Amino acid sequence: MKYMNPADEHLASERISTEHLSGGVSSDEPRSGEHSSGEAGGDNPSPPVRSPGDRYLDVGDHSSGDHSSGNHSSGNRRTALGVGTDVSSSIQSLLGTVVIAVFVITFIVQAFQIPSPSMENTLLVGDYLLVNKLCYGGGSVGNYFMPYRRVQRGDIVVFHYPVDPAQHFVKRVIGLPGDRVRLVNKQVLVNGVPLKEPYARFIRPADDVFRDNFPRLDVMSGPTPEWWLQLRKLVEDGQLIVPEGHYFVMGDNRDNSSDSRYWGFVPRANIIGRPLVIYWSVQGAEGDGTAPSSVSDKLHHFAYVVTHVFQITRWNRTLRLVN
Repeated sequence: MKYMNPADEHLASERISTEHLSGGVSSDEPRSGEHSSGEAGGDNPSPPVRSPGDRYLDVGDHSSGDHSSGNHSSGNRRTALGVGTDVSSSIQSLLGTVVIAVFVITFIVQAFQIPSPSMENTLLVGDYLLVNKLCYGGGSVGNYFMPYRRVQRGDIVVFHYPVDPAQHFVKRVIGLPGDRVRLVNKQVLVNGVPLKEPYARFIRPADDVFRDNFPRLDVMSGPTPEWWLQLRKLVEDGQLIVPEGHYFVMGDNRDNSSDSRYWGFVPRANIIGRPLVIYWSVQGAEGDGTAPSSVSDKLHHFAYVVTHVFQITRWNRTLRLVN
C-alpha cells in the first residue's frame, strides 16, 4: 500500500475538486459557500470560479432587465416626442393655411354669390364669382409700383351698398367722376353721347317716368329721401353730374335693378373689386330664380344642391370669364 503525505493528499484533493468544478457534470458540485469558506481559510488563493450557467444568469438578468427597461423608456420617450412633433406640425400647417386664406380673402381674391336678377343676362342668380380685389389698388403709394388701374366706364364692380354697407352689390359702372348722365326712354346718354350697351336687358315698356327718364326732379322715388334732395343739387340742364370720388352704377337688367337711380352714387372707398370668373353656376333649388332667405330654406337648398349637383349645375357657365 502506498501512502501519501498530507501535503500531497491536500494537492490531490484540490486538483480533483478543480477538475470536478470545470467539468460541471455532477450534481454534487461544491456550492459557492464551500469555496468561500476555503478562501477565508487561505487554502485557495485563486479567485472564485463560477459556472458558465451562473455567469449567464447573473449578467444576463441584470443586463437584460436594465436594457429592456431602458429601451422601453427610451421608446416611450421617442413615441411621445414623435406624437408631439406631429401635432405641432399639424397645428403649424393649419395656422399657416388659415393665415394664407385670410390674406388671400382680405387682399387678393374673394368669392361671392349672385342672389338677385339685377345683372341678367350677364350674371344670373346662382352664379359663384371670384372677385379680384387688387385690380383697382387702394389709393396709396403702392399704386405707383403695382399694376393697378382706374375704374373704367363699363366695368362690373362689387361694392358695399352705400345704404347698408354690410350688404354687397354688383353693378356696372355707367358714370365716372365729372360725367353727366341722363336716360331718355331707357337710352343712356353720357356727356350727351348715347352709350352703346349690348349687355343691357329690357323686359318692360317705357312706362316708368323715373326709371326710364332719369333724372326727374318732379317725382320722388327710392328708399332714401336724402337721395332725392341730393339730386336737386347735382342736376344741371336735365343731366346728373357725378361728383368727384363717386361713381354712377346700374344693373344690366334695367327694368329690374335697384341701382344709382334709386339710392345714389357709390363712393370709391366702397368698391371691393372686379369679378374675374364664374367658377360655378347652379340653378335654384325649385328653379324659380330666387335665393333662400331663412335658415331652414338655406338648409333645404344645401341638401338639394348636394344631392342634385350634376343635374342643377350650369356647365355652360362654369369657368366663364366675366365682362
